Amino acid sequence: MRLSRRALLLTATALSAEGAPSSDEDAIRRLLAAQAEAWNDGDLDRFMAGYWQDEGLRFASGDRVQHGWQATLDGYRSRYRDRAAMGRLRFTELDIEVVGTDAALVFGRWSLERAADRPHGLFTLLLRRMADGWKITRDHTSSAD
Repeated sequence: MRLSRRALLLTATALSAEGAPSSDEDAIRRLLAAQAEAWNDGDLDRFMAGYWQDEGLRFASGDRVQHGWQATLDGYRSRYRDRAAMGRLRFTELDIEVVGTDAALVFGRWSLERAADRPHGLFTLLLRRMADGWKITRDHTSSAD
């Protein structure tokens, strides 16, 4: 069986797309890695750079829904008052699905390593491509504790 040049090109393109993460996925992975690094440095302001700095930001955790970037930052500051409370953050099992030219869903696990405990759970993020890159616009985080 002989394939046309066009069929070969389409097949190679499809295989290449399946075999390597997209540049959007890479950018989102870098954003989450930068957030973990900022957290582990104790820098909540830098951690929050991954979020949409707008009143439209929605953050849900437990039985609370927070609206707005500043309110979300304030919530983090009240729950994580010092480095001991922050611990060391890890994101694992990331499942990134780019669902359009300007939207992506991320599912994953989070964990904190602290002296006295190891809280952990799941998260779902909606990211939007903004003029300054991908930003988290919706965050639903749950705890296994």
